[in-house]
Amino acid sequence: MNVEELVRQSLREQAGQQPPVDAGFADRVLAVRRRRRTRRIASVAAATAAVVGIAVAVPLLGTGKDDARPAVGLRTDGVQAHPDQSPPRDVVGAGETVLAAHYTSELRVRSEKRGTVERTYWLLDAKTGTYKRDTRWSFVAVAPGLKTAAVLERGLPAHRIGLLDLASGRVERWIPVQHGVGGVAFGHDGGKLVATTYGQDPDLRTKEKMDGPDGRPVWQWNSAYGRSSRSGFYVLDVAHGTGPWSAVPPEADINARQDFAFSRAGDRVYAQYIGGRDGLQRFYSLDGARTAAPAEEKHLRSDVPARLSPDGRLAALGLSKEVDGDPGRSYSSILDPRTGKEITKVRGAELLAWADGKRLIAWERVTGLDEPYRPRLVLVTLGSDKVVPLSGVREPDKDMQRQNWEPVFARR
Repeated sequence: MNVEELVRQSLREQAGQQPPVDAGFADRVLAVRRRRRTRRIASVAAATAAVVGIAVAVPLLGTGKDDARPAVGLRTDGVQAHPDQSPPRDVVGAGETVLAAHYTSELRVRSEKRGTVERTYWLLDAKTGTYKRDTRWSFVAVAPGLKTAAVLERGLPAHRIGLLDLASGRVERWIPVQHGVGGVAFGHDGGKLVATTYGQDPDLRTKEKMDGPDGRPVWQWNSAYGRSSRSGFYVLDVAHGTGPWSAVPPEADINARQDFAFSRAGDRVYAQYIGGRDGLQRFYSLDGARTAAPAEEKHLRSDVPARLSPDGRLAALGLSKEVDGDPGRSYSSILDPRTGKEITKVRGAELLAWADGKRLIAWERVTGLDEPYRPRLVLVTLGSDKVVPLSGVREPDKDMQRQNWEPVFARR
C-alpha cells in the first residue's frame, strides 16, 4: 500500500469518528530551542506523601461540557478566524479546539543579578467572544469545556490552586497545597489536574557572564538549566480537590521550569528532558516512579503540543522540512503512533492542536529562511496543501526581555 492509499484509508476511518481533541499543552510551546551546558548539582529529595483538601466548602465546578460554547464569528466550516489581529482580540478556533487564552512574558528585574519572568494573560470571555486581560495570575490552564481554569497567583511557587469560573471571572474554590506549585495541566477529560511542585520560582533568572560571539564576555539573563528545584507533582481530583503528592528525585538534565503533563489515558505523567536531540520525554507512574512510555506515545515529542489525534490513530511530530526561499511553506510529519513510521506530511512549522481528525492548528512562518521568524496561526488539513490563516502575523519583539504572545488551547 503506497502513501496516498494509507492517507485515504486513514481519513476514511476517521470520518465516522469525531471524539474530542486533546487539550493543548501550549503554554509550553518552544518557539526557540537552545541547549545549554549541563551543570551538575548535588541534592536530596524528600519523598513523603501528602493529601490536600478543599479550603472552602462551595459548590463544585464542573468542566463545562454541557454549557454554551463561544460561537461568535463561527463559519459553516467550524472556523473562527481573525487574520487581521495579532494577538487576537476576538475568539479564534477551528473544529473542537478554541484559543482559550494567550499570554506574553516579560523579565522583571528584582536586583542587579536576579529577575523573574512574569506572564500576563488574556482570557476568553465566552459571553462576548473576546479576550480580556487578567493580571492576577502567574500561570493559567483551561479545562475542556471552557468553563473552568486552574490558576496560580503571583509569587511562585504558589501554596494554593484556584479554580476560576471563566464566565464570572471569580475564583469559586481554592485548593491548598503543602508543596509549592509552579505549573498546572488538566487531563484529557478535565477531571484530573497535575500540579508540578518546585522549591523555588521556576521562572527565576540570574544574570551571568557568558562568552559572546567575538569571544568577549557578555552578561546575559539565564534560567537555571541543570539546577531545577522541581520536587514532584500532585495528581488532584478536580471535583473534590484532593489527591496525593509524589516526589520525583532532582535531575540535572532538565530546565528550571519543566512541568509535568498527563498521558492521553491519564495513568502516567511525562515531562521533557534535554539530551542529544530535541523533544525527548520521560514518563512516570502516578506515584512518581520512572516508567516506560505508553505504546501509543513512545514516538511522540515533548515539544510538539498537538501529540495524538482525537481517535489516537495519528501522531503529530515536528518540522519535517522548510522550502528554502519560499515563505510560509513548511511541512511537519504525521506518524503512525504505534510504529513511528511516517504516514504523510502536513503543512505547518509547529503543530499546536488537533481541530478534528484531519485538521490541525499550527504556527506557519510568512517569511523566508533568511529573514526574521514571523509566524501566524493557521489551519492545515491532511491531504491538502491549503492553509487557512487564523490570526495575524506575530512580529518579532525587539526587546530581548519580552516574549511575544503564546497561545493556550482547549477543547470546546
